[in-house]
Amino acid sequence: MSGRRIGVYVCQCGGNIGDYVDVDKVVEEIKGDDDVVIARSAMFTCSDATQQEIVQDAQEQGLDALVVASCSPKLHTVTFRDVAKRAGMNPFQYTQVNVREQCSWTHTDDKTGATEKATRLVRAGINRTRLTEPLEPIVVETTPKSLVVGGGIAGLRAALGLAELGLTVFLVEKEARLGGHVAGYGPMFPNDRKGSDLVATLEEKVRANPAITVFTNAELMAKSGSFGNNQATIAIHDGDKLETIQVDVGSIVVATGFDDYEPAAGEFGYGLDGVVTLPEFKKMVDEAPGLLQYKGRPVKTVAYIYCVGSRQDESLEGAHTYCSRYCCTSAVHTALEAQKLAGDLRQYHLYRDMRTYGKYELLWSASRENGSLYLRVPDDEPPAVEKLSSGGLKVTTRDLLTGDEEIAIPADLVVLVTGMVPRDNAELVSVLKLPVGNDGFYNEIHPKLRPVETIVDGVLICGACQAPKTSSEAVAAGLAAVTQSGAMLKRGYAELDPMVATVYADLCTWCGKCRAACPYDAIEQVELDGRQVAQVVKTACKGCGGCVPVCPEDATDLLGYTDAQIKSMIDGMMEVSCS
Repeated sequence: MSGRRIGVYVCQCGGNIGDYVDVDKVVEEIKGDDDVVIARSAMFTCSDATQQEIVQDAQEQGLDALVVASCSPKLHTVTFRDVAKRAGMNPFQYTQVNVREQCSWTHTDDKTGATEKATRLVRAGINRTRLTEPLEPIVVETTPKSLVVGGGIAGLRAALGLAELGLTVFLVEKEARLGGHVAGYGPMFPNDRKGSDLVATLEEKVRANPAITVFTNAELMAKSGSFGNNQATIAIHDGDKLETIQVDVGSIVVATGFDDYEPAAGEFGYGLDGVVTLPEFKKMVDEAPGLLQYKGRPVKTVAYIYCVGSRQDESLEGAHTYCSRYCCTSAVHTALEAQKLAGDLRQYHLYRDMRTYGKYELLWSASRENGSLYLRVPDDEPPAVEKLSSGGLKVTTRDLLTGDEEIAIPADLVVLVTGMVPRDNAELVSVLKLPVGNDGFYNEIHPKLRPVETIVDGVLICGACQAPKTSSEAVAAGLAAVTQSGAMLKRGYAELDPMVATVYADLCTWCGKCRAACPYDAIEQVELDGRQVAQVVKTACKGCGGCVPVCPEDATDLLGYTDAQIKSMIDGMMEVSCS
């Protein structure tokens, strides 16, 4: 026995765990384990009431470590570290065991097996906790400056917000002008304010703010340093000339936006005269001097085909299987704008599922009241577009709402309602080590709890670079990034997770394998007592552990998940109950 005093709490998570795992049996099984002073179950361990009970138990029983078996550590690691801290324990002597995603949700058909697995997982957590050492956060001073990459609507609003907090801001935009896609838009829902006017107002405020320096025709080329103190190299293109400057920043906000889906030749008739994408049609409507025309010909009938480039079959190479969210609303709003140009315009909307969510439902109602017809088409039988000998177009489909009969729609114009796709920016991903999801967009740590933070400390994402968003959603994300940056930079210092790699210098012979394995450039070669050894840059290390298995001398380890702790966890999972 190690003389530890460990408290163990197993959560039922409502029925998410309790319906598939016999939580009371798990508690009974581990009650008598070495160093376990108290073991309890709770309906919701994350609730305020249970948190207070844990604090009270810790103070009454003199607990020095804590194990909570509940949901993913992504959700509540910070929550229970704070509980441990309030109870007078070192927050890094807490272990969260995932018995929801890794157990109850994966074994819904086997309660006995799920219960045994949960017991083994909890024992592994206890064994790890038994060997924990008190750690202290890594404290770093921060530079009160921020770099915003991308000058679209999210980037502009983020830059203004940061400057309003009293921070120095560098705004880098790849194109010659600011504003991104929104700068080219006409009237936008809900107030019919032109996108170009909105961007012009924001740009005027940005350029007038002395705390903001704007670089257009510019790119972020390199980043060095560590969290809170980064050196960013910006390349500025001036014709054939290339100038580079270096700026010191404490945080980096990425707001690089999106690209419009470009249909393949022949996809829903794309390439035929009269088949256009939604962005092309919107521009046509915004710029129409009077009646809606296409190449000098009046447009009397428009057919919209939805979900072009979205919700694609996953068997297709490079398929965009996600819903792009904003396209339905954009198409409906553009159709209403087109109706203003020609009151007798016939408009047919061929949709799979209409997703004008929230207040945008009002647009759909207004569109139908103004004469637009909506036809629901089958998922597995998309509309077919062909050119007629008369010069017009014909769209053939089946309408699931009216007897599933085949319908042929003659049209002057076919609008392909295309969605957002991730922008290809491999160089920026490489420079900032940005996490990229399966859909190609940048990944946040958690969509609800940490919606703009990435696994790279101090690098934040916002706007449509992380997922399809409306302009208002992009701005909201930009302001969230401002809040996170302000919280980090305004107080002058930040605390980093101390669970990072470490090097036992007496064992290290410097072969360089650890540095080659590190994706964050967090290992450097230094001289110690006349020998070359590896040294971890703690502020750059993310605790991924990639350096540990490649060391031939076992000279590297990961604080909080040492080799000894991992082996003890394996032993705990292999332990068989005697009952």
